[in-house]
Amino acid sequence: MKVILQETMDGVGHLGDLIDVKDGFARNFLLPRKKAVVANDRNIKSFEHAKRVAADRAKKEKLEIEAHAKKLSTVTLTVEAQVGKDDKMFGSVTVKDIAEGLAEQGYQVDRRKIQLPHPIKELGSFTVPVKMPREVTAAVTVRVVKRQEAEPASDSSN
Repeated sequence: MKVILQETMDGVGHLGDLIDVKDGFARNFLLPRKKAVVANDRNIKSFEHAKRVAADRAKKEKLEIEAHAKKLSTVTLTVEAQVGKDDKMFGSVTVKDIAEGLAEQGYQVDRRKIQLPHPIKELGSFTVPVKMPREVTAAVTVRVVKRQEAEPASDSSN
């Protein structure tokens, strides 16, 4: 008996596979548990239509994500770090700092999606990848600059 699987089953097949199984297996297990439907013309056409609709939706969603990633890749984030002698940084720039900086610019990014292998511990410009859904990656430029010390206000009211 030919059936169309409604879900992925180990040892049998994947979702949407058109497989030939023994009549007893289909009647006693697959069909009553709604794990498969009989492969008649109507069911095959409806499944093909559902597959096309899902593919179109996935394509549209991926285009939206790629557009968002392109927009995110244009962002240059400037992080001010406190430095000591010989421009040696105190502390480091972490994923949390990058996520907060992006949030200030209006981009909500889950900090677990920011692919920073180790915290940034030096001044300079770095490209940090940000993972997005559907295997899309955006690259954010992070500039780490020296924090400008505020000039002490001159007190002339003595």
